[in-house]
Amino acid sequence: MTRPLKARKPDYMGEALAEAALAAAIGEVPVGAVLVDAASGEILARAHNRVERDGDPTAHAEMLAIRAAAAASGLKRLTGADLYVTLEPCAMCAAAISFARLRRLVYGAYDPKGGGVDHGPRLFQQPTCHHRPEVVGGVQEQACGDLLRGFFQDRR
Repeated sequence: MTRPLKARKPDYMGEALAEAALAAAIGEVPVGAVLVDAASGEILARAHNRVERDGDPTAHAEMLAIRAAAAASGLKRLTGADLYVTLEPCAMCAAAISFARLRRLVYGAYDPKGGGVDHGPRLFQQPTCHHRPEVVGGVQEQACGDLLRGFFQDRR
């Protein structure tokens, strides 16, 4: 008797890691992001760091994914969206996540030096933060951290 195949759960962090690998290949800090519609599972936008390429200090993967999804939808609030990113967002990106009203943030590697979510300013814990998404850190942490460590070791 044949059993029906179980539908595989999408690996959104894997998709973000693929974006991070693209960034590394062009000499950018390997951070990738994927923005997903939580209801349908559809990927709304994907991006990787383009700071060097664009000469833009705000061209972080998170910012680019949020901008692309907002432009495509015509909405400034992405309330039903989840962001998967390979590195804990910095304070700038955490603020953008809050302003976009994202539902959930899922990130890979922790960033004790530059993170703004679980380290540094801990933006979502501040009383002045208007929107606090659900936060899940450490997803595929080893793979995300290995990609970053390898990138910087190669440059030393």
